[in-house]
Amino acid sequence: MAGTDEDAVAAADDALYVLTAVLLTPAKFPSVLGDDYPEACGALGLAPLADGYGLVLGQDGDGSRWTVAIDDVSLVAVAIASWDCGMEYELSPDERSVVAALPGWPLAVAVAAPGVPAPHDPGPEDDDRPPLAPPDTTVWGPAQRRLGADEIALQWATWREQVNDSEFPAAGAPGPSGSPESSGAPESSGAPESSGAPESPEVSDSSAVSGNEGEAADASTASGGNGRLGHSGIRRVLAEARTYIDSPPPLGRVRSSFATSDARILRADGPGWSLVARTDDMAFVLLDEEPGEVLPVGRGPELPGLLEALDKMAVRPN
Repeated sequence: MAGTDEDAVAAADDALYVLTAVLLTPAKFPSVLGDDYPEACGALGLAPLADGYGLVLGQDGDGSRWTVAIDDVSLVAVAIASWDCGMEYELSPDERSVVAALPGWPLAVAVAAPGVPAPHDPGPEDDDRPPLAPPDTTVWGPAQRRLGADEIALQWATWREQVNDSEFPAAGAPGPSGSPESSGAPESSGAPESSGAPESPEVSDSSAVSGNEGEAADASTASGGNGRLGHSGIRRVLAEARTYIDSPPPLGRVRSSFATSDARILRADGPGWSLVARTDDMAFVLLDEEPGEVLPVGRGPELPGLLEALDKMAVRPN
């Protein structure tokens, strides 16, 4: 674990103008930092504590960027909830809760503290560790892929409405809305921007990725369940996701969050891929090797069981 550097803590705590804060816990962490909780902690040089951390991002009196990791997770959670509701909340961590004061910011912050110099990294005289910096999301890669999955999870309805179930071969049973279940694996027509997704996502014809002359691939086709060829990337993702059921992956690789009283939003990540799904609906897959492509996976006969099993083992917010 990165020990508390007394000089660095003093420099950051002297006059830390708090700009924002995020949680770094097994169930909720900035996924741009890694596919799982230990990987995200490792990006900051922190040990993956069971209860996690709160990350407070701010500037000192000189305008230097600092990230202060504290073990008072509930304090940061209350602050974030208050800000999300439009309420004021003065986040002032107790010095005893500080685990580490790290130079730089691991995430992009669009605001700055008033009355101090513009945000800049501390000089080497303030801290000898390399300053933290946000991952490069201007080009497609793991960080951009995970940001795209974040956006789909956040805007599920917007993405889901791009998939017209009636345009794909029926899987034989009604979907959750009573319409035939989607069995397509079409791709989106636009590359996610730095925020992780296009503002107006569109899904194009499934034949572009199914490899079956227009024949779409559902979860069973993608896995070879009925003998038809499917999208090789989707087959790989579904196969790797199934291995998680018998061999649990690192903490945070599979996360479950509230959708409705009867359904959950499921998020799973792995080497080179991200999957977002609703447990009562379909799934979307993003791959490192397919820049900007969003691959919907129809529900079919196999996906429901896989999603149910993954949801049972997933980490959930307290």
